[in-house]
Amino acid sequence: MSKLTYGALLLIACFFTNAADALAPSVPIDQLAPQPEHRRATRLITHFIANYHYKKVQLDDSLSEVIFKNYLDTLDVTKSYFLQTDVDEFSAYSRELGDDLRNADLRVVYEIFVRYRKRVEDRIAYAIKLIQTPFDFAIDESFDFDRKKAAWPKNATELDELWRKRIKNDWLSLRLSGKPTKSIADTLKKRYEGLARQTAQINSEDVFQTFMNAYTTAIDPHTAYFSPRTSENFKIRMSLSLEGIGAVLQSDNEYTVVHEVVPGGPAGLSGKLHSNDRIVGIRQGEKGEIVDVIGWRLDDVVDLIRGPKGSEVTLQILPKAAAPGAPTKLIKLQRNTIQLDEQAAQEKVLDVPLDKAQIEIGVITIPTFYMDFEARMRGDENYRSTTRDVRKLIGELRAKKVAAIVIDLRSNGGGSLSEATELTGLFIDKGPVVQVRNSQGRVQLEQDTDAGVAYDGPLAVLVDRNSASASEIFAAAIQDYQRGLILGETTFGKGTVQNLVDLNRFDEDANGKLGELKATIAQFFRIKGDSTQHRGVVPDIVFPSGFGTKDQGERALEHALPFAHIAAVPFTPAPTPVPLSEVEKLRDLHAKRIASDRGYQAVLAQERALQVAADTSVVSLLESKRKAEHEKARREQNERENQIRSAHGKQPIALKPDGETGEDADALDEDEGKTKTKDKFDVLLEEAANIMRDLVGSNQGVASQFVTSDSPSVKANKPAPRSP
Repeated sequence: MSKLTYGALLLIACFFTNAADALAPSVPIDQLAPQPEHRRATRLITHFIANYHYKKVQLDDSLSEVIFKNYLDTLDVTKSYFLQTDVDEFSAYSRELGDDLRNADLRVVYEIFVRYRKRVEDRIAYAIKLIQTPFDFAIDESFDFDRKKAAWPKNATELDELWRKRIKNDWLSLRLSGKPTKSIADTLKKRYEGLARQTAQINSEDVFQTFMNAYTTAIDPHTAYFSPRTSENFKIRMSLSLEGIGAVLQSDNEYTVVHEVVPGGPAGLSGKLHSNDRIVGIRQGEKGEIVDVIGWRLDDVVDLIRGPKGSEVTLQILPKAAAPGAPTKLIKLQRNTIQLDEQAAQEKVLDVPLDKAQIEIGVITIPTFYMDFEARMRGDENYRSTTRDVRKLIGELRAKKVAAIVIDLRSNGGGSLSEATELTGLFIDKGPVVQVRNSQGRVQLEQDTDAGVAYDGPLAVLVDRNSASASEIFAAAIQDYQRGLILGETTFGKGTVQNLVDLNRFDEDANGKLGELKATIAQFFRIKGDSTQHRGVVPDIVFPSGFGTKDQGERALEHALPFAHIAAVPFTPAPTPVPLSEVEKLRDLHAKRIASDRGYQAVLAQERALQVAADTSVVSLLESKRKAEHEKARREQNERENQIRSAHGKQPIALKPDGETGEDADALDEDEGKTKTKDKFDVLLEEAANIMRDLVGSNQGVASQFVTSDSPSVKANKPAPRSP
């Protein structure tokens, strides 16, 4: 799992900042020192973590060494600047950082950063000099760009060779995209000068945030410090009124990576931008110049993408399936207010063949667990929430007399705990839903207290590796009550609760802003006693995946809390669960069906290709070999897409001529986005519907055990909670 620069996720949202404004002034090196507000913030952060964090850890020598490693890795994750001699020199302080934190003495932290900045300046000077040297792309050599586990360079000669290959790789990537030689030299010169400028703009507040997150992530991956500037971005992310492209970004090495595409935003509605795509360039408007942003600070990239509603931004993207150095593509997006209706739960009906007829399977897609808290507090009786919307959608599906319902929680990262509890109550009579244990060991029980259900027919919950937090609470409760089948992949495994603390509230003497601390304060447990932490929710019927499990979800995060177990609580299971023998039959039917399903096998092949690309850390610097690899990847991707289209009775899409990449790909990608939106095939959802068809059509009469949706015992309109 790559380390996130600053340990924070930012949302591209409102506020307009032009390119010039995005660039902060350079900071004189003698001004890089801890400020009084940093010392006050340090005392508060260490106090809160020591007394209120769920994980009790000692700020001892062992933790100090982890913090030291985190700090160096965050500054120089590719091991491309520091020398081994630097690291050896700094290691003398590695066990003292705990004492420094307790004493709010951060002088060593800033000394290390000053050395890093000087090393960056040296490297950039060398890189710009090397740009003028011709490269021979007929030499069969390679470049290892993933150096997280590599040794630190022993000396300047070893570092020079590393940078020679790095620059040669950058040059070859631009050459393969069709850029002329002079343009390549200009682009790389601007890139490296930009990297030096970005480093020179890092101020004392930035250094403090970086180090504090080296401390907080040494405890657990969800505890983070937000500087005053980052706090503002976090508030933007949590707002319900957003303008921009609708994407959550993170830094990974020197790339800006799309962590999440927000439903209802311009990026999501376009169908062009995807999770794990890398943004390498940005253009404002129709005729602006593409600004190369490789190596830029995350917040400066955010500032360039932000803009007013109706304005246009073009992103130069390195697709998620492409190895670094592969050809890029351009996508145009019009900034807009994120449509909340697109983020809300939605329903549709799938027609699934059964013998010589068809049955209808209802699908309710829930992108997040939401509630309009402000409207509720105002006493607005029509406030929006997940549970209210789903209750309404269930009524619509019942009116259509669907044979079963699938709740689609794929890529649902969570949200409101109360909504997860209330939503569970639509499908169970009443009873406990989840246990929450705090840092003092006290356990609180979240319960559905309203009798009756909104739907008591055949039910499935579809999840994937990105279903997390509140999604896992709901899926776990449905599984524990044996109320429905859980289908898909093992979920993310985030079973912890975080609280955001405004540090200024606890320092009356603070003249400047101190920022905020997001700290883990509690852990979720299922009603049977198991935690959803780390292990996630394992489906009753697991869908095969082309991705490995070791690098997915909470299991891949360093210092994540382990799985745990507490006592179960009494509850009454659903009256008519699907028998285990029937679940086994459904598994067998599922396995046989997907083994011969060309569309499903193409999806697995695509996932395996993505996994291979993610695992690739070495690229060839031999031009002929690199071209052949790109062409092979394009051809195989086209074959997989056509295999899925063929399985759905659609005509194949011809492979575009090689070279239609880079800036020329702009118009082509608009057509591609329209095609993908028009012919969007959801093979996994179709398979979930097939499983429910098997259940409903079973000769064992399992479906008949369910009370029908028209039963008078069904309470479709459970009373909604009212604000006090």
